[in-house]
Amino acid sequence: MKQLRALLALFVFLALAFPATAQEAARGGGRITAIEVQGTQRIDPDTVRSYMLVQRGDVAEQDRIDRSLRALFATGLFRDVTIRTEGARVIVQVVENPLINRVAFEGNRRVSSDILRSVVLTQPRGVFTPAAVQTDRQRILELYARRGRFLATVEPKIVELDQNRVDLVFEIVEGDPALVARVTFVGNNAFSESRLKDVVSTQEQAWFRLLSSSDIYDPERLTYDRELLRRFYLRQGYADIQVTGAAGELTPDRSAFFVTYTIDEGRRYRVGKVEVSSEIPRVPVTGLRPEVEITDGEWYDGDAVERGSTALADALQGRGEAFIEVQARVTRNPETATIDLMYIVRESARAFVERIDISGNTRTEDRVIRREFRLAEGDPMNARQIRRSRDRIRALGYFSDVQITNQPGSGPERVNLNTTVVERATGEFTLGGGYSTDAGFLLDAGVRERNLLGMGLDARIGGVLAQKRSQLDLSVTDPQFLDRNLAAGADAFLINRDLRYITGYRERRAGFALRTGYEINDRLRQNWSYALIDRDIYDINSYASRFIQEQAGRTLLSQVSTTVTYDMRDSRIEPRSGYVVRVGGDYAGIGGDVNYFRSRADAQYYIPFERWLNDPDFVLVLAAGGGILTPLGDKDDRIVDRFFLGGENLRGFYLGGAGPRDLATGDSLGGQILWTSSAEMRFPLPLPNEIGLLGRAFVDVGSLHGIPRSYYNQSLYPGARPVDDADPRVSVGVGFSWRSPIGLINIDFGKPVIKQDYDKDQLFRLGFGTRF
Repeated sequence: MKQLRALLALFVFLALAFPATAQEAARGGGRITAIEVQGTQRIDPDTVRSYMLVQRGDVAEQDRIDRSLRALFATGLFRDVTIRTEGARVIVQVVENPLINRVAFEGNRRVSSDILRSVVLTQPRGVFTPAAVQTDRQRILELYARRGRFLATVEPKIVELDQNRVDLVFEIVEGDPALVARVTFVGNNAFSESRLKDVVSTQEQAWFRLLSSSDIYDPERLTYDRELLRRFYLRQGYADIQVTGAAGELTPDRSAFFVTYTIDEGRRYRVGKVEVSSEIPRVPVTGLRPEVEITDGEWYDGDAVERGSTALADALQGRGEAFIEVQARVTRNPETATIDLMYIVRESARAFVERIDISGNTRTEDRVIRREFRLAEGDPMNARQIRRSRDRIRALGYFSDVQITNQPGSGPERVNLNTTVVERATGEFTLGGGYSTDAGFLLDAGVRERNLLGMGLDARIGGVLAQKRSQLDLSVTDPQFLDRNLAAGADAFLINRDLRYITGYRERRAGFALRTGYEINDRLRQNWSYALIDRDIYDINSYASRFIQEQAGRTLLSQVSTTVTYDMRDSRIEPRSGYVVRVGGDYAGIGGDVNYFRSRADAQYYIPFERWLNDPDFVLVLAAGGGILTPLGDKDDRIVDRFFLGGENLRGFYLGGAGPRDLATGDSLGGQILWTSSAEMRFPLPLPNEIGLLGRAFVDVGSLHGIPRSYYNQSLYPGARPVDDADPRVSVGVGFSWRSPIGLINIDFGKPVIKQDYDKDQLFRLGFGTRF
């Protein structure tokens, strides 16, 4: 009993004297005297120790050792890790993950390797981990899915190398794209399914979409289509439109998609009252109402409402009111199905441009971009001028994207304009061939750089080789000469034309021209040019008219020209509204062999029918033009300087097929007084938009007359039978334009309805390019 009490007393004494040691013993470990790391090749052992939760001198707790094991695995540096204890030592055995020597892709034909490298996170000289590779595999599959290839497969392969390195190869089977087999609409009562299919960008698969991606399923495109549908309905008066769904359903064999758009149209509204009010006492609203294109009683148009706000703001800012904004208040009247519009003019925050920063232009000089800005540092902030500046920079054609954003400046009323551009290739090499009624079979080649040396210079050398025409030309243009509102350029050219089928001779022209032009305002421009041209009429038909035979030989033309253009079109490439007027004149006689004054004028007026026919491709074009050639001095004018009627300016007639003629030989003589007019209705054809076909029906009217009086002198021209009358010629016809992959192709079928017996008809006409 005494011995038992002695043992208990000793135990209590030891527990009180060494409490920590007892607790450590209870947890199963002593203090760690060393941590040994084994198996490392590239990684320093101290780096391994730094990831562990236990260090030398700590208690060897099993829980913390287990957590250290998980922490080492979580680094992604090791393929395998084991931790064991040997007495007071902790042994860490690691197997390092290999380094990636190379990342390669095999089997990718539709997606370039550069694009795939930008998607994957695994990179050369990085550490290989199976988890990261599987993540990259999924990212590649998602990329192919966005391109409609849902059957694509990706298999990562490892090629082991020496020194614990590997090559990572993604073996890809792209598979066929999942095309859109059907596009349907639910809830559309006002518009047919075929009409709405023309609105959305997602299209059903068809043979003619081989060069298009619009029939490949893309979820992001469906989001865009929802907005297209919403804006379309808003333009037609459906102010309550909601596109509640846009979904694609994959077919069981995963080869195609059925796309369905769900629409809640709501009711259609007309415009009730349209008013303009001002909350600024100094800004009256008198005279502002005409700036808004919407009129009472017409169908509501959401886009027109926004354009009205912009037009009012532009008008007021043009009057010097820099710090204003215009908001459109829309009030629905369900009982009358009308919408009242109130445009409210308000004060906006005062702000001045402190700095204009430009970024993204690695090649284009800053000054080329800066000179397109319509406002300068220190000017009041003006949304209209910022839009104009952005549009002008985009119009340069040097950039694929242009963004101008506002950033706070150094003070409360100061703003910095950050201009970010994305440059694109501006060099072009063209090689093409085709057939034109006027030139015959042709081959066209050229090299052009639109931003030479990043200075904004436009340089081109090109040539055309055709059956009836050959041309070699060299041109260079500086659109902002000396960084001023002054375009300057020079041209050199050599032209050969075979006109024996029209006038019985060949013509060669060689010379140069100097050009300059300036903008008077956004819509008004004047151009000047001087040309020195050597003309040679040769190889005249032996049976050609006496009037033409006397034209043989060379003449030197020294000519000054000017043209004033007033352009109010919505687009210079494919106008659908507005008008353009050009007036010009040529004076020849500053040296040279010929002396004359030639005046020219033409105009086009575009009337859109979109508001009534719900399609922007319905456009009526009214055109007119003319010119007068007045010889100066005592010499008759030359045939190469006269006007000709037919072909492009009077369809249904051959080039030079109408107007003065020598009936003895049938040769066209040209004329001194020309006028033409045309009415053309352009309309879409019942074919998918991707084909790019537009139809037209036209009526052309024209007249050409005026030849030298000496032509009627039989003693000078025995046997000649000149005829010259001012009677108008009229033709009607139809045609179509095709925006083909090689350019715009125009085909016209014209039939004269008023003509002279000696005129030459032309039923079919084929040409390349746009009519201006």
